Amino acid sequence: MKYQVLERIFNKPSFPRKFERLELDHNFQILENSEQVHKFAERPEEVMQGKDIRLSFPEFIGIEDILVSILQGEQELFELPGIRRCLDNNQEIYIDIYVISEKVEFKSANRLLILIEEVTDRLAFEQKLAQKYHEASLLSSTLIAYKNYMEQVIGSMADALLVTSNSGKIKKINTATKKIFGFTEAELIGKSISLIIDDYALFKNILKKYSLSHQKSSNIEVVCRTKKGEKLLIAFSCSVFPNHINSLEDIVYIGRDITARQRREQRICAQYAITRILSESQSIKEAMPKILQAICQTIGWDLGELWTANEYITRSIKRQSNHNIVLRCVEIWSSRVVSVREFKAITWQTTYKTGVGLPGRIWDRRSPIWIKDIADDDDLLRSQPAATAGLHAAFGFPILDDREILGVMVFFNQEVQQKDIDFLQMMVSIGNQIGHFIKCKQTEAALVESEERYRDLFENVTDLIQSVNAYGRFLYVNKAWQKTLGYSEAEIANMTLFDIIHPDFHQRSRQKFYSVMSGEKLAQVQTAFITKNGQTIFLEGNINCKFVEGKPVAIRGIFRNITKRILAQAVLYNQKEQTERLLSNISPVDIAISRPETGVISKDFVEVTVLFADIIGLSEIAASMSAMQLVSLLNPIFSAFDSLSERYSLQKIQAINDAYIVIAGLPMQRTDHAQAIAHMALDMQTAIALFNSEHHQNFNIRIGIHTGPLIVSMMQVQKFDYHRWGETVNLASCMESQGIPGQIQVSQITYERLSNDFLLEKRGEIEITGKGFMSAYLLLGRQ
Repeated sequence: MKYQVLERIFNKPSFPRKFERLELDHNFQILENSEQVHKFAERPEEVMQGKDIRLSFPEFIGIEDILVSILQGEQELFELPGIRRCLDNNQEIYIDIYVISEKVEFKSANRLLILIEEVTDRLAFEQKLAQKYHEASLLSSTLIAYKNYMEQVIGSMADALLVTSNSGKIKKINTATKKIFGFTEAELIGKSISLIIDDYALFKNILKKYSLSHQKSSNIEVVCRTKKGEKLLIAFSCSVFPNHINSLEDIVYIGRDITARQRREQRICAQYAITRILSESQSIKEAMPKILQAICQTIGWDLGELWTANEYITRSIKRQSNHNIVLRCVEIWSSRVVSVREFKAITWQTTYKTGVGLPGRIWDRRSPIWIKDIADDDDLLRSQPAATAGLHAAFGFPILDDREILGVMVFFNQEVQQKDIDFLQMMVSIGNQIGHFIKCKQTEAALVESEERYRDLFENVTDLIQSVNAYGRFLYVNKAWQKTLGYSEAEIANMTLFDIIHPDFHQRSRQKFYSVMSGEKLAQVQTAFITKNGQTIFLEGNINCKFVEGKPVAIRGIFRNITKRILAQAVLYNQKEQTERLLSNISPVDIAISRPETGVISKDFVEVTVLFADIIGLSEIAASMSAMQLVSLLNPIFSAFDSLSERYSLQKIQAINDAYIVIAGLPMQRTDHAQAIAHMALDMQTAIALFNSEHHQNFNIRIGIHTGPLIVSMMQVQKFDYHRWGETVNLASCMESQGIPGQIQVSQITYERLSNDFLLEKRGEIEITGKGFMSAYLLLGRQ
């Protein structure tokens, strides 16, 4: 039995082994010990014969029962493995202790044999092995987790992912690939990638160029096919990775479906191209072929047709029942990639009644139609020729203007195409845009025809007669107009009405122009034109606007040359000024004005309050947009101002040089003229703020107010030049021109009349030309 125990101890695999030993009696006292055993004791000095083993090896404390059982033969072996010892030099060692019993001959009691082995190196080696094993297990777990993570990432990708061999055989795909192309995994794995890429040979050549230059290919746009044969545009990014298993290369494809983006870009291009064509074309016949070509080229279709029931839509279609309408193709455009000569020949000879064939059904329904494959359509006249020519998908839309149908456009494609609702809605909008263009051109043609009837009459009158469109471009001028102003026909064709209006009359003339287009008829309108040689002529006359179906198409004006009359009035005014200056030299001004016997002077003198308002940058805004746009934008502002002047019973003076002028105290005298003007000025600020909020604009208004005397007769004579009405009006103009944008600036005199009822703040002094410095105040609000 003893030998079996020793074999278990000494046959353990380990480094070269060396044991130290101790022999103990039944009292656990040391009987014998090896020479080096004290090195492993906790207290080396206690290792000597006769000493209790527990003094030097405290590990035996508490296990006395086990030691006794070994002495009595009840237990063969007891081990204390991995005991740590710290030596004097702070070095750590580890020992294993084995306890067995030893039979002594000629003695009745057994001895305890203690074997001690240093296992520091073995434990360190085992610890390293355990650490390596732990690291390997951790790495393996990490790799497995990372693999699972990557599988989840790849599976959740919205982009298609394919891994192929160098020859193009598909080895792996993700969920998005199956969803985009409509194939199952079994249908793609092991197959060539050319199954989904249309021109794989070209694509492979592109990849080869990238691989030779050691670049990562990205955003290579490729036409692909779904399982159903539908075309998709895919942007691929490709990378080549070495496969260490079989020493070959794998190619990873990541593809993003950009078909929807391409369609959006095509639609934007189509809308832009058609808008440009309509704005640049002078006639319907010029525009239609360009529109067919633009639609086909921007959206990638192969053939376009225009069908109508009259001669090229040159005039409105007479109302008749659908049963009597016959549709004919009047325009065709085709791409060079299709051979459709026979199909076009048949189309030129084909006519449809409403409800028959694709054009007839669109005309009858007044709504777009999409056909996935024309071969499946019931058009007996053209379905088979279209299929023979290689045409499949077709769609068409009506050309409408206020529910009146003017024509039908039909388009064909070589591919089978699924119905695209958004695209059809866009084409309906384009159809309405084309319809509006056609109606405008028809109206212009009718207008020209109508104008020609009166041309002979107009050419023989002495009045200046002109007709312009809604943008101010000349449609007609008579001989008297051309002779008076001196412009040639070529110059008139490149000019607008506002090019010849005198700068002092620009703002007022624009307002009149907008009012006429809003439906107002104006009589006794006064303006001034500039001739070719730079002279200014003054005109007076009537303006009206011709409307067709509620839309302004021509603004007509008939004017008389009143330049001589204006000059005579100016001479009369100068003579009157000289008389008044002579009278002032005889007696003081205040006495002369107040003398009852002078009569005329006291009657013409009255105290008024004058308001000047200017919308900042109005001239620049007017020059940057069309007349119709400016009418729509500014009409609410001036309408609000006019309503305010009527509310407070004020006299509006026709605006000049961008200024909006209002007078209180004329023609009806009133004592609260300053207060009425102040109320209107504050309400004008509110009106501008409301307009900016409702129309998302950022307009600003500057207002100036002055109170003083005014001679009524000066306004009557010099109504073309407010600068000559007197000092009161000039000072009000200075208050505005030297004011602050967004603020109301008033003079000292006006301040004194408003201080009890309104909140005012002193701004300081401003310099007035010819008057020196004057105090100015800011009107802030009502008390």
